[in-house]
Formats: sequence, C-alpha cells, structure tokens
Amino acid sequence: MASLNSKTENSGAIGAQMPRPPIVVVMGHVDHGKTTLLDAIRKTKIAQREAGGITQSIGAYEVQEKDQRITFIDTPGHQAFTSMRQRGAHVADVAILIVAADDGVQPQTQEAIAILKDSQTPFIVAINKIDKGNADIERTKNSLLANSVLLEKYGGDVPWVALSAKTGEGINDLLDMVLLVAHMESLTCDPTGLAKGFVLESKMDSQRGILASVVITDGTVRVGDAIAAGHARGKIKALENFMGKRVDALTPSSPALITGFDVLPAAGDEFVAGILDAGDAAMIAPDKKEAAPLPTESTGDQLRVIVKGDVSGSLEALCQMIQNLEIDGKRFRIMSQDVGDISDGDVKMAATFGAKIIGFNVKTSKAAELAARAQSVEMIASDVIYRIIEALEAWVGGLYKKQEIGSLEVLALFSKKDRKQLVGGKILSGFLTLNQRVNIVRAEQPIGQGRITNLQQGKKNVTKVDTGECGVMVESPVEVQVGDYLIIEK
Repeated sequence: MASLNSKTENSGAIGAQMPRPPIVVVMGHVDHGKTTLLDAIRKTKIAQREAGGITQSIGAYEVQEKDQRITFIDTPGHQAFTSMRQRGAHVADVAILIVAADDGVQPQTQEAIAILKDSQTPFIVAINKIDKGNADIERTKNSLLANSVLLEKYGGDVPWVALSAKTGEGINDLLDMVLLVAHMESLTCDPTGLAKGFVLESKMDSQRGILASVVITDGTVRVGDAIAAGHARGKIKALENFMGKRVDALTPSSPALITGFDVLPAAGDEFVAGILDAGDAAMIAPDKKEAAPLPTESTGDQLRVIVKGDVSGSLEALCQMIQNLEIDGKRFRIMSQDVGDISDGDVKMAATFGAKIIGFNVKTSKAAELAARAQSVEMIASDVIYRIIEALEAWVGGLYKKQEIGSLEVLALFSKKDRKQLVGGKILSGFLTLNQRVNIVRAEQPIGQGRITNLQQGKKNVTKVDTGECGVMVESPVEVQVGDYLIIEK
C-alpha cells in the first residue's frame, strides 16, 4: 500500500479556476433508448453487446462537440439499479431524461425525476423514438406535466428536444442544449490542485488486480500518485483513458481506469489523489475498519444465499434486490457478498451455511463446479439480473411446491465421521429409499441437501423404509440435528 506522504509546496495550493467540461448522465425507463442514444452520439454499437438488451454497469465516455469536450455517464434502466442511478445523478453536472414518445412516463422515469429533483441536478428532457408510427409527442409532454415536469414553452423552465436516436434526427440539437445548460452552470476546476472525483465501478481482474473506473471532478490524476477512496488506499500504478489507452495523466471531467488500490473501493466512493497526507485522506476517505464478521445463523423464513458479482455496483444492486425480495412469504439472508468469479472457496462456504450461490455476470472455476457437484451445492448464474430473480422465484416455488415422496423426522444422532452421519428417525409420510437425495429442513427452512447411503430397520440393511422408525446414513456437508426433517421430493 502506498504511504501518504507530506504535501509539496504546490500540492495544496489553490490555482486559477478554469472552465470544466460538463459531466452528463443519461437517465430514463428501460427500453426508452438511453444506450442507443449514446451509440448515436459516440458512433459506436454498445447497445448490441449488452446482455438482455439493457445496460448493467455504469460506463463513462467522452465525446467532442463543436471543439468542446462532454463526458457522458450511462446508467442502467432496470429497476434493480436504483442506487447506481442515484450515484450517476450525484456525480453529474447535467442530466438527460430520456422518454420514449410511444410510451410516455413509466416507473423508472418517475424514479429518475424524483432523483433529479432531490439532487437538484439540472436536466434536459429528450423525447425519443419520434420516428415510430405510434409516437405521440403531445401525449408524452402531458405525461411529463402530470409528473410535475414543466417544459419550456409549456409554462415551465425545463428544456427539451424531440429526437430519434435510431435515425440521428435531433441529436445535434440535444448536444447544443447540453453545452448551453452547462455554460449556464459556470462549471470550473483547478487542474493544479488536489485531484478529486468519484468511483463509478470496481472489480478484481485476475491478471491486473483491482481495477477502479472513476470520473475526475477536480485536479489532475497522475501515475505514481497516492490515492484514497473509502477504506481503500494505494498508489496509482497504471492509468487508462475511456478508450483503454494508457496515459500518464488525466484532467477534470475525464473518465479513467485506475490500477493500484489495495482493496476494492465501493462504487460511489469519493476519492482524493496526489501527494497526500493523513488529513487529505481522512477528508473524504475514512480510515480502514475491520470487516464485519459473517452471519452464522438465519432467523425466521429466510433462505441463505452467497452472492458474487462482476463489479461492485452490480453486486450492490443485486444484493439490494435480493434483500427486498419476498417469495411465498420467504425472504433471503445474504451470508456473503463479494466481487469476482465463483471459486471452490465459495462452494465450501455455501456448504457450511447450507446456502445457494448466486452469480451475476461471473465465471465458475472448474474446481468450483466439481466441488459443487460433490457437496450438493446449487448455483444460479446469469448475465441478466432479472433472470436471476426469476430463477430464485422458481427455486423457492420448487422447494415448497414439489410433490413430496417421503419425509422423516430426526429423533437421534448416533455417529458422525467426516460428511457421513448416522441418524435415527421416524417416517412421517411416504417412503425413503437407498441412494436418494434428500432435502434437510430445519424450522421449515431448507438448509442443504444430502444423499442416503445406507438404510437400516430392525438391525437389517434395507433398500426402502415406508413405516415406523429406522436408521439412516446421510452423506452431507450440512450437520444434521435432532428435530430436522429429511424430505424426498419428485
């Protein structure tokens, strides 16, 4: 970790204030054309590469318009990414609220309006998809009016532009409006002062280590600078611009990819960089704290999960959605959350907690796949967030709605060696058979799975038991307790 050195003569000095290029966020409802608009502006094809047709991580990009630089932040539109949109509005100087002319104001539009008003971010309304046959600009304006967005020339002061991100019509007018609004905001910076900005995303790269995507709001960030963000510290080892080109320094309003943090900074953290002393770091970034211990018990109707994500912002959004999710009266308990691919260590933890592993846009190592099969750990993985939620709904529905073949109440524990446990119990319904997989249920909550490797009744080995008491050898990473239930389902 880089030490925080004493300031030089110039590092704390206040230089002349200079105009700063605007940082612009694009917000709006899913499928209303945010990424397509940025594609048209950047002359790229990002939209076609987005999984599931929606943007799922914050990106920042620079464009040139009339010899002036504009930085755009693209925020995801799906309802799971509320906090990421809030960060985007917090970082931005100007916002573009995009509303489809064939759809009008929708739930995420309303949410974006609330965020923009709460953060007092100046914004421009972009009425998109005017090329569609069912586009109705007047109806769209009325839907905005109904949500307290008063447009210019309609009794209000919110500027607006009608456009088609698909055909390019109106895009130059929108960029002109962005520059006009930014000029009215009188944005300034001091390129010679202490560098500051915000972390947009962070992730762990297997080859390069911790990568942080940031946007600079003041000062100049240079390779070799000490840097602090939240509980993360470090020294900038490598610096890339938004095109992925290595550079020695970047100035205000620039997006940057930084290598050199000692731990993952959180999305939304403010950072300072330069020749720092402890006071500079503490001003924005508090001292490190010990990580909170993992929860070891689950209470009530909670199902245990371990969550892995590709970047910190996506991980946060998915965890928030899982924590707010309730299915058939059941809620979820997140036992661990982390950025990175699914490893055999995650499987071992899941087996210990009797948890399912949830992976968003991550890979699963071969060792983890083998360990999961051996330890009966289930995994849900997808690069589209709402498919994970659908899979969780199907999982819970399957747990509680499958046809039960047989069940046994555990009355005694006789022995345990490694993963094999000999228990005694009483058949409550149906039957148990040799080599079948069983769900282990405690206090009406599934806590894991196992396999029946031996059955005994009347001191004899049998292949099936359908009544009375019996002995069962269960092979499972989960430790069975008296009062648990072993359930076999179709």
